Amino acid sequence: MASVLGTSSTAILASRSLVCASSKLVIPSISINPGQSSGRKFYGGIGIQGRKGRPQFNIAVTNVATEINSVEQAQKLPAKESQRPVYPFAAIVGQDEMKLCLLLNVIDPKIGGVMIMGDRGTGKSTTVRSLADLLPEIKVVFGDPYNSDPQDPESMGIEVREKITKGEELTITMTKINMVDLPLGATEDRVCGTIDIEKALTEGVKAFEPGLLAKANRGILYVDEVNLLDDHLVDVLLDSAASGWNTVEREGISISHPARFILIGSGNPEEGELRPQLLDRFGMHAQVGTVRDAELRVKIVEERARFDKNPKEFRDSYKAEQEKLQRQITSARSSLSSVQIDHDLKVKISKVCAELNVDGLRGDIVTNRAAKALAALKERDKVTAEDIATVIPNCLRHRLRKDPLESIDSGLLVVEKFYEVFS
Repeated sequence: MASVLGTSSTAILASRSLVCASSKLVIPSISINPGQSSGRKFYGGIGIQGRKGRPQFNIAVTNVATEINSVEQAQKLPAKESQRPVYPFAAIVGQDEMKLCLLLNVIDPKIGGVMIMGDRGTGKSTTVRSLADLLPEIKVVFGDPYNSDPQDPESMGIEVREKITKGEELTITMTKINMVDLPLGATEDRVCGTIDIEKALTEGVKAFEPGLLAKANRGILYVDEVNLLDDHLVDVLLDSAASGWNTVEREGISISHPARFILIGSGNPEEGELRPQLLDRFGMHAQVGTVRDAELRVKIVEERARFDKNPKEFRDSYKAEQEKLQRQITSARSSLSSVQIDHDLKVKISKVCAELNVDGLRGDIVTNRAAKALAALKERDKVTAEDIATVIPNCLRHRLRKDPLESIDSGLLVVEKFYEVFS
């Protein structure tokens, strides 16, 4: 990830004092009260009531000016009771592999996301969407539609970088990490962003309307049934996932903005294979199977019936567990940078990758990151071989070359090679 700013801009950034917004404008910490959802449209942490309040961009070469309605900024959080209730993450029965992969990606977004493949009706999309309640808060530049990080040049929009270069003060606020759904039927304009027709007709100026990739910056982009996604949208995701930036060329507008997101996809392998280029962009791969134990199946059915009958009461019953998970994630994110991994373990990880003929070095990088995140989640400052054994099948399974005559699961091949090398 190349630095966007030059040395001088970075120095200005480090020395620039950041002014915190009024407490009235700060989004409260994650609530697990009933009715939590992401149903409203959000741009940069600001709730939008209608099209007129949407942040706009006047384009002049690469100069971007954002118009913000201060009245609507103060109304960014709707009444919680009116939102669609989300099934609690702590209430998910079984599927430990999938849940662990999701948690590790929240702790370290640079792992690169997770691909979840499995039978239909196994709770894949329910589990991913339940993650929204556990997402921590992050610092963003107030009013910025790209959720720009006030301290990281790589995650800043053009307008924010220009303000820092000019020595202007930035108003920062806390907002919860976004989870953005990418529907299969979405158009390329809606995903990338396009000309704002309303502003062009009413004011006669070229204005950029940010798309889903702008909204997902520094957040989560979730694609359900990702193996059915149209090829032209797959190309857009590949480009953004590779560079971390989305470049839009539309009707005389040329603009780039940061698009660094955790890519989460789910699907049923019976409905088609995923393109190898996109599959390689997922940091981890989780396999989900149907629960065969009769007692567990009954428990799942009963829990779902309880939730459907009274979502508020059901969510309240898991409030303590949800809050404990939130604290664990927050603590792990803060301690991640201090986690160490021995050189000997790094060599063994790379040896496993080499002997499995894994193409490229993404497998090595992701395995190291995932092992560190797991150690942080377990409140340790050093990675053990057990941590690596837990995550390495998920990090390498989808990177092995396919052999049509091979009947053994690729995850078992990784496990066998791990014990061969580490023993």
